[in-house]
Amino acid sequence: MSFRIDKDSLGEVKVPSSAYYGPFTARAINQYKVTGQKAHINLIRAYVMIKRSAALANNDLKALDSDKAQAIVKVCDEILAGKLLDEFRVETINSGAGTAFNMNTNEVIANRALEILGKTKGEYEIISPNDHVNMSQSSNDTFPTAMHVAILLNMMETVASLDKLIASLQRKAGEFAGLIKIGRTHLMDAIPVTLGAEFEQYAYSLKQARARLVQAMDGLGYVGLGGTAVGTGANTPKGYRQLAIRYLSKVSGLDLKSSENMFYSLQSKYDVANCSSALRNLAIDLNKMANDIRMMASGPTAGFAEILIPAVHPGSSIMPGKVNPSLAECLNMICFNIIGNDVSVAMAAQAGQFELNVMLPGMLKCVLDSTDMLKNFLPIFAANMIDGIEANKDRLESYIEKSPVLVTLLNPYIGYLKAAEIYKESLKTNKSIRELVLSKGLMTKEQIDKVLSKENILGAAV
Repeated sequence: MSFRIDKDSLGEVKVPSSAYYGPFTARAINQYKVTGQKAHINLIRAYVMIKRSAALANNDLKALDSDKAQAIVKVCDEILAGKLLDEFRVETINSGAGTAFNMNTNEVIANRALEILGKTKGEYEIISPNDHVNMSQSSNDTFPTAMHVAILLNMMETVASLDKLIASLQRKAGEFAGLIKIGRTHLMDAIPVTLGAEFEQYAYSLKQARARLVQAMDGLGYVGLGGTAVGTGANTPKGYRQLAIRYLSKVSGLDLKSSENMFYSLQSKYDVANCSSALRNLAIDLNKMANDIRMMASGPTAGFAEILIPAVHPGSSIMPGKVNPSLAECLNMICFNIIGNDVSVAMAAQAGQFELNVMLPGMLKCVLDSTDMLKNFLPIFAANMIDGIEANKDRLESYIEKSPVLVTLLNPYIGYLKAAEIYKESLKTNKSIRELVLSKGLMTKEQIDKVLSKENILGAAV
């Protein structure tokens, strides 16, 4: 491999001749060996959009000459089209405040822009990563802005994936609307419900979680671009902030607005933490739903076996024919990770000091990981698990017929204490409630038929 010698404020650095990154990135590659994961594609896209918008704004305000601005914009368009992505070498968790990733972006754009102008990589006196690509910017305002943009891009896909799951659950709720099953509280038999009502509840709870996600996205629409190092906007030409954000909104397709308090945007990570907590709360309800499905599908002979789940692959390497709730188990593990990610975000969000929170890359990784898992897996879970669930009608009916808990419905007719006696006798003798009540002459057949009718069992739910 051949090398060139690049220079930065610390001195000379050997950089591979073919590389578009420069000395800062070369140093960072050797320092930030943490996860083995490169930066998320939406962070790359978000940062390049910022550089593009800054170049246009600086050019409009006569701070950056047109040749340099046009070259920078052309490079940004190339990267947004999928080129040069391998040149973004700084890991997902890197320097505080994301300075290393900001400089990785600056250097790649600068060196490719030099080529466009017919110059050689490393001729930074012509196009400088700091003076030209980073003009009117700091890592301290660009990384928080890029965080918001990257998260919003991922969140839009996450909401779309969640919508697919909600739709699947609602279809099942309609399909199962007339199927009565034993309700359970404390994991013990309770008043009957319908299988449809349970699935309708899952859909409803996810709709509530969706609303909170959308609400969290609203806060992320306010960005601190133009605040530079500490929020004062030092080294920016007059009018830059509004112009740069307008260009960024256009290229990203997002409705971005200037923060009402630039110091807040650099110091507080409330909006990111709020988004993470909304994802955590969604994960809590998803986890509960996955647990319910696993239990309802348990068996087929020694469990509840109230529903039949689709087999996505053999359930065991040793037990032939076994079908496991593998997709629900996968969803459980995703939810555990999201909840853990939220703890990390909360710790990072409170770890800022004075004018800056420097824990940004770690926070961003957690939120993007959480949204990646959801946007990728929820459509699979909807199509390959929820859509394929069938009700085990015979098992549902047998539980209803045999359940002593139906005695609860007799309270208004025979009283709580007598009903309790019937309940105990039913458990002891394995005789049905109907059989015992009729044999003791406590109610007529017509009365008990009415009390144990579907309409009366479901009450106001019918």
